[in-house]
Amino acid sequence: MTLYDEIQELKSFECPDRCVLSVYLNTNPADLNAQNGAWKIHLKNGLKRLDEYLKASNDEKEIQAYKTLRKKVEKEILDNQNDLQKGVIIFASPHTDLWSVHYVQIPVKTSFHWETKPVLEELRYMYKAYPYAGIILPGFKGIRVIDTSMGIINEELFYEFDAGLEVWTEQKGVRSSGSLGGGAGGGNSPVTGGSGGGSPVDELDHRLKENLERFYKNMGSKIEKLKKERKWEEIHVVGEAEHAKSFSKALQKKPTSCVYKNLTNNDHGKILHEVFEV
Repeated sequence: MTLYDEIQELKSFECPDRCVLSVYLNTNPADLNAQNGAWKIHLKNGLKRLDEYLKASNDEKEIQAYKTLRKKVEKEILDNQNDLQKGVIIFASPHTDLWSVHYVQIPVKTSFHWETKPVLEELRYMYKAYPYAGIILPGFKGIRVIDTSMGIINEELFYEFDAGLEVWTEQKGVRSSGSLGGGAGGGNSPVTGGSGGGSPVDELDHRLKENLERFYKNMGSKIEKLKKERKWEEIHVVGEAEHAKSFSKALQKKPTSCVYKNLTNNDHGKILHEVFEV
């Protein structure tokens, strides 16, 4: 299930009585309010305040449901404290066993809620600031495509270019929320045309460049189709200048941004930072 589909389910989720715990936690190591484990104190105090509030209601069933979820949330975050990014968002409920966890690479404002349905206002704001987007990294070995939203890697694809056969093949890799993974391909130095003279090497370079441009043109149509299917609001192209400019021309519309850096083999965090400056 993509993050988009999950958000649609959260919007329609509701239970008769209060039974949904929504947690937004700032774990940004660059934020003074979260440094040196300060986020642990905010997590403990925030959950404790909800606990005290519920005890005053004297609803034993509600109190027990909350305590069970509180322990589960604390365990989830503490078990993954060495891999935390800038924030954690969790929606949990015993009703239909709701358990939605996202480790994100964008700023999160800490807050805790116990309601009849997930509290999504902050999430909607974050989506507006960091919308669904496709990050395209063209290179000589192929094209790396990152499907992202809200600093989360929804999925990653790699389309390999075979210079000899003049065809491309798709390799698919699903990434969990906020997880990091190595690049699935090259993005090496761009191929340049011959300098004249008609030597076999010049002719080969020229033919390879033509084939690569044809590959980019075909992939431009593929990317436009992915944009529609995955509901991307933006497309960003990242690569060495020659590759990035060549691929951008293959798109129907000018990309939202074009970053002239070879980041094909970099991890997701570095790429997201260069594109969104998160």
